[in-house]
Amino acid sequence: MEQGEDGARSPLVRDRAEPFAHPALLYRSEQEYAQGTLPFVSEGLATGLPVAVAAPPSRLELLKAELGPAAHEVRWIDMTRAGRNPGRIIPAVLRSFADAHPGRPVRIIGEPIWYSRTPLEYPACVQHEALINAAFHGREATILCPYDARTLSDDVIADAHATHPVVISDGRQAVSHAYDPERVLARYNETLPYPPGAATVRFTAGLLPAVRDIALREARERGMAPPRLQDLNLVVAELTTNSVVHGGGSGTLRIWAESEQIVCEVRDEGHLTDPLAGRRPVRPDQLGGRGLLLVHFLSDLVRVHTAASGTTVRSYLARR
Repeated sequence: MEQGEDGARSPLVRDRAEPFAHPALLYRSEQEYAQGTLPFVSEGLATGLPVAVAAPPSRLELLKAELGPAAHEVRWIDMTRAGRNPGRIIPAVLRSFADAHPGRPVRIIGEPIWYSRTPLEYPACVQHEALINAAFHGREATILCPYDARTLSDDVIADAHATHPVVISDGRQAVSHAYDPERVLARYNETLPYPPGAATVRFTAGLLPAVRDIALREARERGMAPPRLQDLNLVVAELTTNSVVHGGGSGTLRIWAESEQIVCEVRDEGHLTDPLAGRRPVRPDQLGGRGLLLVHFLSDLVRVHTAASGTTVRSYLARR
């Protein structure tokens, strides 16, 4: 099935100089979804490759039913849970699976964007898709990303073309001439305005314990349950410590309630130059590098804005 750029071919076709492939699959029906994903999974299993599918539950059930007995050979991941925070998909889903099979090519279906994703979550989703290419550069892997073109907006589909070097639509694969992940990252590096009623406190190294106490008190008064208070305590500890160590020795913490979530942000004068910070798995023997990673794992959503003038990291945690 290896035809020219505009002909039908398998999503496994890749530039020989780059062993990583990251195609987007645009589908408009369950049949198109199955036709675009089942061969990808079946061919991988037939050649002995590790295969994982990370998607919303309805898609998992569809593929399991189509695969029949072969389904037990696949690693199934509910993306609405594992990828609730898009910032943890690379370390906790994609790299976790690939790193569990060192030295072997892997195939992964990853569907991080669906109709009910909120406008608040969407920028983090697009940034995740743009960063996959850097996170897997040089690794022998294929990550196929389905997009439901029936329910997603034209802007979302345009972003899919910008974050994937190859796009499959109507059974045909073509190089995306709109591919520009750096531009996407810059466009969604949005400023993060905060509400006027947010509790605000400035901190330096000597005030780190006190600022954690203030954050916990504010969250408790806004109805956060004890298990989530423990998560918030760790998030505040990591973000404020990062500001002291890497952000000029001080920072500003703000905390407020938003819908059913507590929102906590820390701003400092540091410039976060590594877009994959907090998204790389950490080796057991590695010293440091766990702060932002832990924040991503604990939070339901993380938004980041960084510029030469400073960096803001915002964590959203459900109150219960």
